[in-house]
Amino acid sequence: MKAHRLKLGLQLPEVEHVASWTQHLEMAQLAEVIGLDSLWVGDHLLYTYPNEPARGPWECLTMLSALAASTTSIELGPLVLSTSFRNPALTAKIAETIDEISNGRFTLGIGAGWNRSEYDAFGFAYDRRFARFAEAFEIIHSLVRTGAVDFGGEFYSARECLIVPRGPRAGRMPIMVGSTGEKMLRLTLPHVDLWNIWYADFGNSIEGLEPHLRRLDALCTDVGRDPVEVGRTAAVLVTAPGGSTRSSGVPRERHAPGISGTPEHVAAQLLAFHDAGISHIQIVLDPITPQAIEWLAPAIERVHQG
Repeated sequence: MKAHRLKLGLQLPEVEHVASWTQHLEMAQLAEVIGLDSLWVGDHLLYTYPNEPARGPWECLTMLSALAASTTSIELGPLVLSTSFRNPALTAKIAETIDEISNGRFTLGIGAGWNRSEYDAFGFAYDRRFARFAEAFEIIHSLVRTGAVDFGGEFYSARECLIVPRGPRAGRMPIMVGSTGEKMLRLTLPHVDLWNIWYADFGNSIEGLEPHLRRLDALCTDVGRDPVEVGRTAAVLVTAPGGSTRSSGVPRERHAPGISGTPEHVAAQLLAFHDAGISHIQIVLDPITPQAIEWLAPAIERVHQG
């Protein structure tokens, strides 16, 4: 299921280094200049591991709101939002607001979250995450799609809730799920526009990705959704000069091999993901700096040339 053109995005810094708002803005505007299609911001609050200093990013939706107002054409979204961190009806309201600020450039990426330490630190419940996500998803997708929901559950309620005013794409804002879990996919695939997988979950390789794509096709069919209706997106690690392994907040991700080499080689590797069925790549760039983004520009141009 090859899309007509491969879209390319960039994940902005999370905890690789402490990047100020000014630095985020510089990188976002540079990404727009070199022709990238999208910007992505991770939704985490705090990473704590034994024998390591605590690290944390800026709050995701606040940053995305500012980026929406400071760019003109590039799409943007969270990669991906933890529904556990915010009231789901308010999440839908915020998403609609950012879509308005961006004039229809926002994608609502969502997931169930996983990092227990930040849940405990900020006082969010960690138990029964799928059950909590299922209720949050019912509220969020109903509000995004129809602007209304009347829901009362075990964890959340949204009684006679309305989203007014509506943004520029009322009912049509894309929803993306970031998950490889079967229960999560069976719940969300009937409703979402896009699916996302993180590079560490498929080894940053075509060979590792293909079983996930086949499984996604089978699950779509099983839940009554035409597989071609769900766009495939993948976060792909790319190593620029000066990089080695991106200093992720997750220890298991710090040794994944990145795509590297000449612009021609990097472009060919990205296009190979397109040939495999990926329609949108979120580039996880190591290091994530203005200089690395400039280095990426010739590869982006070659991808656009096909």
